[in-house]
Amino acid sequence: MRLYQTLRNVDKFRTVFDFGGREVAHWFPGHMAKGLKQMKANLKNVDCIIEIHDARIPFSGRNPVFQDTLNVKPHLLILNKIDLADLSSKQRILKRLEKDGIKDVLFTDCLKQQDNNIKKLVPMVLEIIESRPRFNREDHRDFCLMVIGVPNVGKSSLINSLRRTNLKKGRASRVGGEPGITRAVLTKIQVCERPMMYLLDTPGVLPPKIESVETGMKLALCGTILDHLVGEDVIADYLLYSLNRLEKYSYVVKYDLQEPSDDIHHVLKRIAVKLGKTQRVKAITGVGNITVTIPNYTAAAYDFIRAFRKGELGQVMLD
Repeated sequence: MRLYQTLRNVDKFRTVFDFGGREVAHWFPGHMAKGLKQMKANLKNVDCIIEIHDARIPFSGRNPVFQDTLNVKPHLLILNKIDLADLSSKQRILKRLEKDGIKDVLFTDCLKQQDNNIKKLVPMVLEIIESRPRFNREDHRDFCLMVIGVPNVGKSSLINSLRRTNLKKGRASRVGGEPGITRAVLTKIQVCERPMMYLLDTPGVLPPKIESVETGMKLALCGTILDHLVGEDVIADYLLYSLNRLEKYSYVVKYDLQEPSDDIHHVLKRIAVKLGKTQRVKAITGVGNITVTIPNYTAAAYDFIRAFRKGELGQVMLD
């Protein structure tokens, strides 16, 4: 009840985020350039492209380079991490994607031990492949897929989920909570036996230039860009802005705030106090140097962001 009694000030919250002339750092290291080059070179050996993306940002951040260079093959878009996404507007998402020419879409939660949607993937892929000519692969009885996507959207989790579902085997790819875990290029992994199906794993590749600062901030919030390249304080502020804009106020209860706030400094101070996140710093006074204890705002920002990424602040749709 307390939360609903204290919403009187939300109409004063920001309706636009002030980026302050910031630019999101471009992150296109050597393994990404190498990966993209080898993806293009191996297209002739691929029957279908599996593009995986974060369901919280179904439009933002999808690498346009993929669409320009790899779109010559049949294509299946997987929107992953649906356990973290607010899919109340699922039909709107599908309609917009169809308008952009993407008709085959699958929603998944690849970290779930048994995801029924994963069981649909092989039949969907077969239907997509058989509806088009295979050109130089018509004599092959096995099928080869290539999984692509920006970093940290769940490519390795998808491969492991497919192996768990279809082969009853353990993971074949490392899974991590930050971008850049997979750096090997085009590792061939079996994901099904009947039919025989292999999947080429690839590193996450961001576009050399992100289309806008806001798109970059959404990517950073979802863990696709390394936090320190943007700044935990900025990501935390954008998270607070986004939660308030979406009227998602569960952070108030989680961190024992009196009411929703649009002031990131105030929110981080309350988080630091609740979690006991403090730091000792030297202060210069008129009688000499003294050591004082102050809230650790960086640690509080990290906890705030981590809670969002784990789904502890509710399901959201950032696009």
